[in-house]
Amino acid sequence: MAKDKSTKSTKASATVVGSLGSLGDYLKEQRLGASLSLRQLADQVGVSNPYLSQIERGLRKPSAEVLQQLARALRVSAEQLYVRAGIVHPDPGQAGSVELAVLADTGLTERQKQSLLDVYASFLALNERDSTTDPA
Repeated sequence: MAKDKSTKSTKASATVVGSLGSLGDYLKEQRLGASLSLRQLADQVGVSNPYLSQIERGLRKPSAEVLQQLARALRVSAEQLYVRAGIVHPDPGQAGSVELAVLADTGLTERQKQSLLDVYASFLALNERDSTTDPA
């Protein structure tokens, strides 16, 4: 049973790294398309050069606030970055407006936003699991 748990954890970690990798690749592509150096973009966004480099390489997960600043600097949709970061689901049948509302709420701290999104995602997962089980 411990093996099953570690396998699930490894799969989840691979999924996170995969989505961050695609976010990083996308950010790098957009940065190069805008003819910006890593340092120039980091200065515009207000983050350190090494931190931005780690985001592009998929080693760090940026906050929603950093994603908003990146979107503004690169002139791309913040929602598109949220989707690539795995914060918002791209499917119309999936949630999206709730996550966007939470992320846009200036009355919440980043930690509060992440907590709300985590709870919301757990409710969605629970409902999905319950809908696939056979009703008794």
